[in-house]
Amino acid sequence: MRALILLAVLVGIGWWGLPWLKQNLPAQYNPFIPLSVTDPPGWVTRYKLERLQSDPAACLDVMRRAQQAGLVTFREAPAMQGACPLVRPLRVQRFGDVALSSSFLASCPMAVASTMYVLRSNAIAQQSEFHSPLRRINHVGSYACRNIYHRSQGRLSEHASADAWDVTGFQLRNSVRLEVGKNWREPAPASQLLHSLWRNGCDSFGNALGPDYNAAHATHFHLGMRGAGYCR
Repeated sequence: MRALILLAVLVGIGWWGLPWLKQNLPAQYNPFIPLSVTDPPGWVTRYKLERLQSDPAACLDVMRRAQQAGLVTFREAPAMQGACPLVRPLRVQRFGDVALSSSFLASCPMAVASTMYVLRSNAIAQQSEFHSPLRRINHVGSYACRNIYHRSQGRLSEHASADAWDVTGFQLRNSVRLEVGKNWREPAPASQLLHSLWRNGCDSFGNALGPDYNAAHATHFHLGMRGAGYCR
């Protein structure tokens, strides 16, 4: 009986304390408020990002709020039919002041994760030895209806559902260029920044694969939604 009373008291305290928790918990520890692309990385942020996979309306709301804040430019794209259908994909055109070598098609959760990645990468670049924000990101696309490694048989790639983005390089505001294929190991300042930008992918995506993973990724970062921070 005492245990039941104690349980009831704890439930009551939790219920009455919920409004305070919603208002005062930092975003990275607060599962009660919607995700924002400016939320710091952490397990709660990852949990909320994963939940967007099954809540298209909430996902689109995150992106619309980010666009209103000037952090990303996108438009809703037509659905894709065929062997690799896409429902309500987004066409990402730029990330605030950071331009892209071309726009890319993404699932909504992928667009959210990419926006978070670029915001964090911009801060990393400014805090690096180069002390310069990003100007442009070069990439080779996202959506491609194919199996992994272009094999004739096997499971579909993350690209088949627009849940992956292949980044090949970065240009800083001070005109410094960083190419994954050329600068992963040298010179040291460029290499260090590229490694930091790759590690940032581990916090922003389900997986982040780079040149040390295998030869197929020697020239780019594969940033994908599957997994929970798999980083190679």
